[in-house]
Amino acid sequence: MNVQQLNKEYPLIEKLQKNEELIWFNPNLVKTEDALRNVSLTSEMVKEASDRLDRFASYLQIAFPETTKTRGIIESPLVAIPAMATAIQDFFHINFDGELLLKCDNDLPISGSIKARGGIYEVLTIAEKLAIREGLLVEADDYAVLANEQMKKFFSCYSIAVGSTGNLGLSIGIISAKLGFRVTVHMSSDAKQWKKDMLRDKGVEVIEYASDYSAAVEEGRKQAERDSTCFFIDDENSIDLFMGYAVAASRLKKQLDEQGKKVDAENPLFVYLPCGVGGGPGGVTFGLKLIFGDNVHCYFAEPTNSPCMLLGMMTGLHDKIAVSEIGLNNKTDADGLAVGRPSGFVGKTIEQLLSGSYTISDETMYILLSLLTDTEKIQLEPSALAGMLGPIHLTKNDIDLKKATHIVWATGGGMVPGHIKEAYYEKGRQFLNY
Repeated sequence: MNVQQLNKEYPLIEKLQKNEELIWFNPNLVKTEDALRNVSLTSEMVKEASDRLDRFASYLQIAFPETTKTRGIIESPLVAIPAMATAIQDFFHINFDGELLLKCDNDLPISGSIKARGGIYEVLTIAEKLAIREGLLVEADDYAVLANEQMKKFFSCYSIAVGSTGNLGLSIGIISAKLGFRVTVHMSSDAKQWKKDMLRDKGVEVIEYASDYSAAVEEGRKQAERDSTCFFIDDENSIDLFMGYAVAASRLKKQLDEQGKKVDAENPLFVYLPCGVGGGPGGVTFGLKLIFGDNVHCYFAEPTNSPCMLLGMMTGLHDKIAVSEIGLNNKTDADGLAVGRPSGFVGKTIEQLLSGSYTISDETMYILLSLLTDTEKIQLEPSALAGMLGPIHLTKNDIDLKKATHIVWATGGGMVPGHIKEAYYEKGRQFLNY
């Protein structure tokens, strides 16, 4: 690959190499109706995923009592954050139009991050298919039966493997261990120690690697290939994961309707999604475009050191290029976003649906983290603040935001130990005081 040639063809690469905060607008974006003709995934597949999650609701209420208040549905609140909107505008000295909302996936039950959508869904899919195949379950059953010891013993004959920078590993490990599966999480060097400790406390085998996310995924894949009873959950290529995330869209629509917020040509919806390998934000984007079409505009947010999806989509190379090839080190405190090579499956699926992608520095994420704590008393992990810079980037680039609704997807932070949350906050305050 000739990097010099890429630099000539895509001048934005030079700015990426300098770790600049920037935005890329997708020139391949087309009308949603036209884009969906080129995608093999369908709304029927998303509906199937939603129905499966409904079937598991009675089991989840038993296995995880914290889901009782939502009747076994894994969902998060949508809240207005007007004080934070004011703080952002004051800090950056830029005023933007529209209302700012936070989609609080940090409050998702079971694993406290967006990975509770796709990760848990795929494990439930595996469990359902195994139980039905062995005649232990039919779809008409009350799935609460899955909580009994006979079922746990059955699932203990199978294992699940996954490679992760942190949050996906948490969601896969927690639900798999609860069902009775043997589970191994291959963790990259970027993963936080507390996440590894929590998994081990729940009986999960954690294997650590000195290298990055891609190496951890590859080792997880090799483990599954050697063992016919092992299921590998592939964050880069899994349609089941993707569909689990996509279910979020119909639930978000219901929340917007309940709050009386219109989404149409005159009242556009802008959604800002932190992005690592791409599965979570890609699935949500696909689901949102199915429902809102051209009236929703989705943007990915990536660390300045790890803009893998931006690089892959901008060049059209997708997973054939990594950030290391343009001189970036993929080092970021936003551990869930510390991915050097994007998912080719996701990039190709959304290449005509995504409005764009932007970058954000670790320092800015920490500053936004502290501002959100001060203004709204909401504490997230650094990566979950990546979406908060979206309205600023768009306003700088003269995007019309009149009558807009902005949704920042808070992708994680619910399970972060208190003393670590405090350390995050203090680091942000230090940057604010410079």
